[in-house]
Parts: sequence; C-alpha cells; structure tokens
Amino acid sequence: QVQLVQSGGGLVQPGGSLRLSCAPSGSIRTISIMNWFRQAPGKEREFVAGIPWSVESPYYADSVKGRFTISKDNAKNTMYLQMNRLKPEDTAVYYCHAIIRGRDPAWGQGTQVTVSS
Repeated sequence: QVQLVQSGGGLVQPGGSLRLSCAPSGSIRTISIMNWFRQAPGKEREFVAGIPWSVESPYYADSVKGRFTISKDNAKNTMYLQMNRLKPEDTAVYYCHAIIRGRDPAWGQGTQVTVSS
C-alpha cells in the first residue's frame, strides 16, 4: 500500500506564492504517476497537474499552466506543487493523488489554499 502525507498551504494574497508537498510512503516502487487535484466549495474535484514518478514529463491543466510547477525529488520521495501568481479562483482544498500499479489510487489528506486580500 501507499500512503500520502501532504504539507504546505495556507492563506496568501492574490499574486503571491505557496508550495505544497506530498510525501508518499509504503510501496513507493508501485507508483506510476502522481497528480495534484483541487476542489473548491460547491464544485467538483478537478485535475491540476501530474508527473510520472520515473520520468520528468509534467503536464498541467490549462487554468494553471505557466503559473504552477509540479516537480519531484525521488531521493527524498517527495512531490511538490509550486504555485505562483495565485488568484482568488485558485482557492480550494488541494489533494495529492497517486496512481498505483495493480491497486486503487491513493489520496492525500487534503490541504486548504486560500487566496484572498
């Protein structure tokens, strides 16, 4: 099994930056792709960014392209989401997600990001 523990998030003014972290543990070698999703109040959960665990090939939702950067440090077994030029519409609970070979996907506990002046 794989467990995901998130950190980061908080309150930031429009135009500011935040970094989220996600640390998988357990059967890490079974992870194929890791993603970030978010869910705003009253809205469905939506994809934000993703990256294969074994190669550097990130991909992004159009709404965050050019502002957010997903990355990973395999030596530290940690994935990051650097969020720059944040907008009020980025306010949401952000979830780390892992696609695991042969098992159901894993989800992190979620972390609140609030963009407000």
